[in-house]
Parts: sequence; C-alpha cells; structure tokens
Amino acid sequence: MAEDRIVPWDGKSGKKYNYWIYEIGQSFEHVPGNYCFAKEVKPHKWIPIYFGETSDLSELFDNHYRIPAIQRKGATHIHTHTGNANREARLAEEADLVEKWHPEYND
Repeated sequence: MAEDRIVPWDGKSGKKYNYWIYEIGQSFEHVPGNYCFAKEVKPHKWIPIYFGETSDLSELFDNHYRIPAIQRKGATHIHTHTGNANREARLAEEADLVEKWHPEYND
C-alpha cells in the first residue's frame, strides 16, 4: 500500500517526476512505469540506489537480478511513477534521473 507521500525526483534536465513511495516487497498491478530503489537516510531525505523502467511493475520482484545487491546496499523503499505506456519516454526519464543522481547500481 502506498504511503501518503510523493517524492519529486528531479532530473538533470530540470524536469520533476513525482514518485509514490512504497516499502520494498509491495505488489503492483500490471502497469508500465519507472521506479527507484531508495534508502531513507533521514525523514523525507532519500538516496537513490537504482533507477529503472519496466513494461510491467507486477513482475519487478520476480525477475530483477539486482534486488539482493540493492537491498544489501540499504534500499528500504521503492518509488514508482506510472502512467506512461511509451517505452521511449520511460527510458528518457530513467536516463534523465541517472544523469543527475548517478546511483551506484546504474553506473
């Protein structure tokens, strides 16, 4: 279940993307979207560990090969941004965020 919070992640372009915050392990519907595994370092202060995109968020935990390493790095939450069925737009959003934040598991 979503927490009552949205975190705005800003990309290198200056564009802001609003992501819902969930605890890791949350199940999702069959929807395309972008996501961020993140660690909360103090209340409402996040460090991104990995940004990604998928055509189906419901399969995210079934086949994401980096989840064990991401959790060992301290990820406690997953942030999601849904509503964009266009893969190129999702890839552009992911690239914009990675260019700004340089998360360890995207490099």
